[in-house]
Amino acid sequence: MRDARLFTPEFSTEPFWWQAWRPSVERGRRDLPARADVVLVGGGLASLNAALELARSGTNALVLEAGAFGTGASTRNGGGVSGGVNVGKGLGGLKSGITSEAEKHALLSDAALALDHLEAVIQREGIDCAYVRSGRFMGAFTPAHFTQLEKSCDALNAHAKAGAKMLPRARQREEMASDFYFGGMVVERSGRLHPAKYYGGLLAAAERAGAILVAETPVTQVERVAGGWRVTTPRGEVAAERIFVGSNGYTGAATPALRRRIIPVASHMIATEELDSALAASLIPRGRTLAETKRVLCYYRLSPDGRRVLFGGRPRFTQVAPETSARLLHALMVERFPQLAGTRITHNWMGNLAFSFDQLPHMGELDGLYYAMCCNGSGVAMLGWLGHQCARKMLGGGNRVNAFDGRPFPGQAFYDGNPWFLPIVGAWYRHLDRRDRKAGERVTTR
Repeated sequence: MRDARLFTPEFSTEPFWWQAWRPSVERGRRDLPARADVVLVGGGLASLNAALELARSGTNALVLEAGAFGTGASTRNGGGVSGGVNVGKGLGGLKSGITSEAEKHALLSDAALALDHLEAVIQREGIDCAYVRSGRFMGAFTPAHFTQLEKSCDALNAHAKAGAKMLPRARQREEMASDFYFGGMVVERSGRLHPAKYYGGLLAAAERAGAILVAETPVTQVERVAGGWRVTTPRGEVAAERIFVGSNGYTGAATPALRRRIIPVASHMIATEELDSALAASLIPRGRTLAETKRVLCYYRLSPDGRRVLFGGRPRFTQVAPETSARLLHALMVERFPQLAGTRITHNWMGNLAFSFDQLPHMGELDGLYYAMCCNGSGVAMLGWLGHQCARKMLGGGNRVNAFDGRPFPGQAFYDGNPWFLPIVGAWYRHLDRRDRKAGERVTTR
C-alpha cells in the first residue's frame, strides 16, 4: 500500500519524459537485413549520432536495438547538457589523476566540442526538444569542496570556455532557494533539454538520412569472419564490414572485452506533482540545472514548463523497488528544499549509466570493434559527439584524433562486467559523504 502523503494516486514508474514522446514497439519492427556496411549495437545516443553521420555519408548503417527504441537511458536521464564541465570536475582535483597541463587542455577543450555538436544537430535537424543554454550551478557539499571548485574554475574557462565563476554561500540564493550548500560554481556554457523529445528527433533524423533501424533484436554474438563480421541475433545473422558498440550501461555478453571495462550504475529520478507557480519559480530562479560535489551526488532542475521539480541521484547504485528509491530521493530533495516537504511524487524511474575505471569517457577501436561509451553520468552531449567522431573515424573523413580517441581503456583483474561490489561501494561513499559533511559543518560553526 503506497503512502498517499508521498505518492499521488496516478503515481507511475514510467519516466515523466514519456508523456511527451513515448517509445513504441512498432518503431523499427521490420525484417532483419542479411548484410550492412556497419552494424551498430544498441539504439542509444552514441549509436544514433554515429548512424546519422554514416547514413548522411552514404554508408549502409544498421542499428540493432534489443528492445523498443528509446526505452534505455537516452530517454531516462535528467536532460542536463554539459560542455566539458563534468570532465573538468574530475580534472579539477576532486577525482582525477590527470596532472599534465597539456593533457588537461586537450581533454577539456575537446569535451567542450560536444556541446557545439549537440547544438548543431538540433538546429540542422530541426529537433524540437525544449533546448536552452541555461547554465548550471554546482553546489559545494563542504567548504573544502568549494576550495577545490575554485581551483578548477580557471582551468574550465581557459580550456573549455565554460564561462565559470564562483558564487559564495552568502549569494547562493541568487541560484536556489536554499542554504544547503557552501556556495558553488556557476557554469554558463551548459544547458538543458527534454531528453525523450531530443531522442525522438534524433531517431527521426537518422531514419530520414537512410539509417536502417531494427527493434527487438538483441545481439547475442559478434565474431570475425573472412571479409568482416558475423552478427548473431535471435532473429538471424547479419554480415557486416564493421561493428560499432554504443550500448553503454547495457553492454552485454556479446562484447565481453568491452563489458569488463564498464561499470553499469543505476541512476534514479522522481518528478513532483505540479507546484504552485510562485513556489516553483522561487526554487531555481534562473532556471539552471543543479548538481553537487558529493560522491553520491544529486542532480535536479525544473520541468520544461517550470511547474515541477525533477530530482535525480544515486541513493542506491543498483536497481531497487520504485517506492524505495522514490522515498530516498524525496528525502534528499527535502534536505535541499525544505519547502517541498509536503509535495507528492507522480513519477519514479531509473536507467543504467556506464562508468569507466579511470572516470573518463572513451572512444576508439578495441579488437576490431569501434565503440563510444562511459561518460560517467554526463553523456547527453558527450555520447552523441563521441558516436559522431567514431563515424568520422570509420569513414576516414579527415577528423583529427581527439583526446578521448584511443586512450587506454582500463579494466580490472577478475572483473567480467558484473558489478557485485556496487552496494558495498555505495555504502562506503555514503559514509564518507556524511563524515565530510559533519566535518564541514563543524568548521563553519567555530
